[in-house]
Amino acid sequence: MRRVSVFGATGSIGENTFDLLSRRADIQVVALTGGRNIARLAHQARALRAEIAVTAHDDCYDALRDALAGSGIQVAAGTQALIDAADRPADWVMSAIVGAAGLVPGLRALSRGATLALANKESLVTAGPLMLACAARHGGRILPVDSEHSAVFQALAGEDIAAVERIIITASGGPFRSWTKAQLEAATLAQAQVHPSWTMGQRITIDSASMFNKALELIETREFFGLDPAQIETVVHPQSIVHALVGFRDGAMMAHMGMPDMRHAIGYALNWPARADLPVARLDLAALGQLHFEAPDVERFPALRIARHVMELRGHAGTAFNAAKEVALDEFIAGRIGFMDMARLVDRTLDRLMSDSALTAPVQALETVQAMDQMARRVACDLAVRPVT
Repeated sequence: MRRVSVFGATGSIGENTFDLLSRRADIQVVALTGGRNIARLAHQARALRAEIAVTAHDDCYDALRDALAGSGIQVAAGTQALIDAADRPADWVMSAIVGAAGLVPGLRALSRGATLALANKESLVTAGPLMLACAARHGGRILPVDSEHSAVFQALAGEDIAAVERIIITASGGPFRSWTKAQLEAATLAQAQVHPSWTMGQRITIDSASMFNKALELIETREFFGLDPAQIETVVHPQSIVHALVGFRDGAMMAHMGMPDMRHAIGYALNWPARADLPVARLDLAALGQLHFEAPDVERFPALRIARHVMELRGHAGTAFNAAKEVALDEFIAGRIGFMDMARLVDRTLDRLMSDSALTAPVQALETVQAMDQMARRVACDLAVRPVT
């Protein structure tokens, strides 16, 4: 019986993982974790007969305990409880917590030698060298679950990475693909949280609209596959059918295609190294007719330009970038800054930190990553209370 845990079970990735796990009789669910959607977390825990359910919020403990009363399922709450859950023996762990909060549980799972299905892109962006070294040291494995990185991983199966000339990850362009810069300046929260192709949570949907999500994925590609930043490209593909392409030095190119359904990537990671039947729609090329691609506009979507700068800086720049991005997103959701101000705030935060040698120092310890994360958040919060220009 295979033992699995899901961190971030009530988010969009978690829900898709729940769907796949609920169809399996050969899996024992160890831990499910979530946020404030206690009713949903309790339902999942009962349905999958989890050993323990954990909410990240201490003040939700009583509600979760009451919802699971009489089930025999253990209940816990808080940050330490999440870490303790990651220490529980599980062979396969889905890391789908949003943001930097997913880093420590992922590291703890890898330190046990588990297979980490990584949907939390921030882990590699903030601490890629630590994650990869931890996996290598303890016999753990990281399987990418972002649709783009899963696509690259699959295209590289049996290939020599030295033969790769370039990697191209695709971007849907989000709801604002054809908007002018003037229109983007006035974009509202309601407009930014509706995606034309994917069904996702609020934060990642807004990140997609600003292309900060793609910016994170560019950095994640650099960390996971180890290519030079010049070898990593992005192209706008609004149909979201081609998830990534790998170009080789002989001129050949492999594309990974499929309907926009995260169960593709989750299912691949769950069943790897084998493939299994998945309840996803099959692609009908004749009905599709044609595919559309266009170059991204870094003037309208400056997050892509900032990501290039971060990839060149290396060190803890990814940590600072992500921390500032999370603060900027909070400020936009709260209505305190505009849509385009998010990129300006991240830019200004990185500029402020450039004088600190810690920004580009090699990532060698969790403590230095956490210190830079907190420093960047303080700087971003300080800058956010001033006009963002």
